Amino acid sequence: MTSITELKFCKHKATKLIYFFLIQTIKNYLGNYFNSKNKIFNYLFMKKKISIIGCGAIGSELAQHVDSNMGENITLLSLLDIRLENAQILKSKLIHNSPLIFENFDEFIKSESFKDVELVVEAASQNAITSYLNQLILFKKDVLVMSVGAFANSDFFSEVKRNVERTNTNIYVPSGAIAGIDALKSVKNSISYLTLTTTKNPNSLKDSPFFKNNNLTVDSFKKRTLIFEGSAIEAVQNFPTNVNVAALLGLAGIGVEKTKVNVIADPSIRINKHEIKVIGKFGELIVRVKNIPSPTNPKTSYLAVLSVIECLRSITTKGIKYGT
Repeated sequence: MTSITELKFCKHKATKLIYFFLIQTIKNYLGNYFNSKNKIFNYLFMKKKISIIGCGAIGSELAQHVDSNMGENITLLSLLDIRLENAQILKSKLIHNSPLIFENFDEFIKSESFKDVELVVEAASQNAITSYLNQLILFKKDVLVMSVGAFANSDFFSEVKRNVERTNTNIYVPSGAIAGIDALKSVKNSISYLTLTTTKNPNSLKDSPFFKNNNLTVDSFKKRTLIFEGSAIEAVQNFPTNVNVAALLGLAGIGVEKTKVNVIADPSIRINKHEIKVIGKFGELIVRVKNIPSPTNPKTSYLAVLSVIECLRSITTKGIKYGT
């Protein structure tokens, strides 16, 4: 016959076992919960690993901004410039990042660090885009493109689009030195007329193929002069570092062939002006932008630098997005 003492002992033992299994169940649940939460946290807030091609005005401003203000979201893995000294000088100005530097594209893509790169920022030239972009896409790298003028070449742009679709990658194109791209995209199927008029000091235009081919110098202009009228395709060929925005307008609107461009040389101004005029079934859109030139490169508007910074911020952060 079982005594009362034995019954109490068995009851106590059973209670301890229940508590033990209950605690273990809770620990396992909480462990799985927090483990899954950590995975989600790491996925959502993992730093984007980037490389920058081109260490001129835009590339340098961007790299220094990333280093100083975007460390929570971005790691700068590498810099590439055909002038090694440019990359070395830029790296010396960085505090929180210590990127590898390259002067050769083949060395860059063969490096161990390239495997970890998720986004490549091009801030070099149209030649860099035509030489490297498709290779980067085939390596399944997303690319932020500044020298959008290269896309005025329809054959090249078609190849880029095919490769992007095949590799499921992304190409990002900032709005650059202009405004109104959101509105332009919204009405692109209703446009009958699209023109860009760009006005710059001859000093900003002096290194262009147009100046060289027509034997023009800064001293050739004593007053405001219309020097070019043509399509966006012709404009980016004649002024590859000055009117990349013409190609962007064409791509976002009615095409680079139908987009008209005027270039004016004005020795009296110290700013860069862009006026966009769009007419269509929707009504009329006029956008005027007066840009301060970049302190380090008068051919580049400072707004273009700010545009690429904001584009990169939008790519690498979660939250509310404004505009189309």
